[in-house]
Formats: sequence, C-alpha cells, structure tokens
Amino acid sequence: MSKRKIGVLVMSYGTPESMEQIEAYYTHIRRGSPPSPEQLKALTDRYGKIVGGFFPLRENTNRQVEELERTLNREHPELEFKCYQGLKHASPFIEDGVKQMAADGIKEAVGVVLAPHYSVMSVGGYIKRAEETAEPLGLSIRFVKSYHLHPLLIQALSERVTAALQRFEGVSPDKVRVIFSAHSLPEKILEMRDPYPEQLLASSKAVAEQTGVTSWQFAWQSAGQTAMPWLGPDILDVLETIHREEHVENVLLCPIGFVSDHLEVLYDVDIECQALAARLGMHLERTASLNTDPLYMKTLSDVVADQLGQA
Repeated sequence: MSKRKIGVLVMSYGTPESMEQIEAYYTHIRRGSPPSPEQLKALTDRYGKIVGGFFPLRENTNRQVEELERTLNREHPELEFKCYQGLKHASPFIEDGVKQMAADGIKEAVGVVLAPHYSVMSVGGYIKRAEETAEPLGLSIRFVKSYHLHPLLIQALSERVTAALQRFEGVSPDKVRVIFSAHSLPEKILEMRDPYPEQLLASSKAVAEQTGVTSWQFAWQSAGQTAMPWLGPDILDVLETIHREEHVENVLLCPIGFVSDHLEVLYDVDIECQALAARLGMHLERTASLNTDPLYMKTLSDVVADQLGQA
C-alpha cells in the first residue's frame, strides 16, 4: 500500500544567490522599481562585508529545507513528505513552489514559514500568495500561521542564551543586559491589532523565564527606509540609551525573530551593532542562529504534522 504523500511548502523572505543577483533581488523588493546606483552600491557593500567572496546566505535556507524533509520522514514514517521552497523575493518564488508541487502530482500540502511569529504583513502575505496559486490548480494546502511558543523552539533559544552568557568571563549573568530583537515592521500594524509584537514579547518572556534571565528588554532592528514610521525603539538607539542612562557595559543580543544567518544578523548585528558597542566601550555578544538545529527542525516537523492531525 502506498504512503499518503504530503507536499510541504517551506516559505521564507529569500536572498540573492550571488553578488550579481543583488540588483534583481532589490528591484523585486521595490515592486519592480530598480534601485538608484547609490542604493545598489550601499546594499552591495553590505553584502560584500559579510560574504567575503563566498555567498552562504542561500545555502542556509537550502539546508533548512533539506533537513526538515529528513526530519519529517524520520518522525512520521507512515507518511511520505516532500519539501519545496517558496521565496517572497527570489527564485523559486512562492508561486513556483506551489506550481511544482502540482506538477509533481501532489494533492495535499502544508505551508510553513521560516519565521515563528505571525504578522499579516509577513506570514499573512506569504499564505495569501500560496493560496491564490494553489486554488486554481486543485491543490489542497493548509498553513501553519505561527509557532512562537513551541516548547522545543523555546528550548533551542534558551540553550543559546545560556551558552552565550558564558562568553562574559568574570561577569555575573545578572550584570548582562539581554536584548531580544526582531525585524521592525511599519507602525500601521498596531492599528490592525496585528499579533506580531505580542508574539515576539511572549517568546522573549518565555526564554527569559527558562534561562532565569531577569535583566532583559526588547528592541526592533532593520527597519525599512520609507516615508512611513516603523516600529521602534531601534536596537542602535537602545544601545546608546542604556549605555548613557543606565551605564550598562555588557549586552547579549538575541535576534529572536530570525531563524538563520543572513544580512539582518550578519551585518545589522555583527557589524553595525558591534561597531556601536565598540565605540561606546560595551562588551556585546549575540546568540548563535538556529539554522538547522535539531530542536528547530523538530519544531517545524511538529507544527507541519499538527496540520495533518499526525502529531
């Protein structure tokens, strides 16, 4: 008897595969409007500083998708899972992933985003694009909307916080300010009663409780350069403020809204935040990204299977 075959659409923001693809990627983010030469140079320079001739960012996502497929098939041997990528701003786009599933004869699928926290502007947009493509193809697809309090996710993040605190030699953990961060979004989501900020705070609180961290706060990072206001305070402003007003000398940054190493972690945190911390005389560390951590892979496997009534 053949196994029930399930397609899994693994969605994420996407990133270029090489320096040569940056312009096309940036143009897609800007809804078809090419960046000015100055804007393109600024973005290319940022990538250049983190990749050093090798472009690892896309590989992170590829490995996550491959490892999730292995985990699902290992955890649920009675089913047959096949994972497909669907990216927001790069190929294969979300629509490509859905079409490939249909072309492969998949009739039943689950969509999950490599982001634990739901916002109508992020995860909601991914789901809408997938649904609109799947419906005319006769593909039945259910979606994981969020998994921000899954016990294994909180455990994985907590282990990283505990490990990173050890890097502050001779400093008591309660003398280290832990700052959880996530990608900012336009402020207008607050008027929409979007759950994104609340879910991020809930995850941060759960990690703080599990690790026994008492000195912590939340900050936003990587806001877009647009006319509309974005959620704040920004992490750079927070570092300045706690240094000036509270004389904080040791900071552990936990980018809780990100699940892999990419530009917002490797540049915005490891270069920009570190440069500011050095200028202020602060010792700043960050937690390691989840990437293909087995606990994160099991988290994703669980929430996908939940949609099928298999977990």
